[in-house]
Amino acid sequence: MSVYDNTYSRFVSWAKILLPLAALTLLSTMFLLARKVDTTDSIPFADVDVDGIAREQRISAPNYSGVTVDGAAISIAATTARPDPENRDKVTAEKLHARIDTKDGGQYELLSNTGEIDTAAGIARLGGGVIVTTPSGFRVESDQIDTALERTEVISPGPVSAEGPTGKLTAGEMQLKADEAGNYLLVFKDRVKLVYTPPSE
Repeated sequence: MSVYDNTYSRFVSWAKILLPLAALTLLSTMFLLARKVDTTDSIPFADVDVDGIAREQRISAPNYSGVTVDGAAISIAATTARPDPENRDKVTAEKLHARIDTKDGGQYELLSNTGEIDTAAGIARLGGGVIVTTPSGFRVESDQIDTALERTEVISPGPVSAEGPTGKLTAGEMQLKADEAGNYLLVFKDRVKLVYTPPSE
């Protein structure tokens, strides 16, 4: 029994010396065979345009909502929006859907491909082809529509074409606003041309 103990003890003693030496030898071999790093080489992803990333920051599915001074509820949603790097009050957006619910129960919806919201000026400028649907059944198309954010006012500064229950019309300008009595009026003016379609019996 003592012979076994002596042999085992000697084995453990040698193992305590040889195993660390073997590990040290392996580590030394790894460092010697490792590929030298060329410190003059650039880091693979070091060429990053930080300013470009800042310019391309975007917000997904933003939503703006509020109540105008005349009591109408307004909401504007978009698929994406980007803040203006030079003016923090401006945001450009894509695929906008605006909705105005007037206090008399009317509902106006506006769809556009592009747009810009300027909170300092209190206006949303929709462009890229705008479609407006009115509670009276008109569908209005225009290149640009300006919508106020603090009051109920929708203006097309350029030509519009519309189609509704009374027929088709074209005009140089369209405006929706509330009068002093709180009534909401949709007005077409400037070279208005109406092709009347009588109701079918």
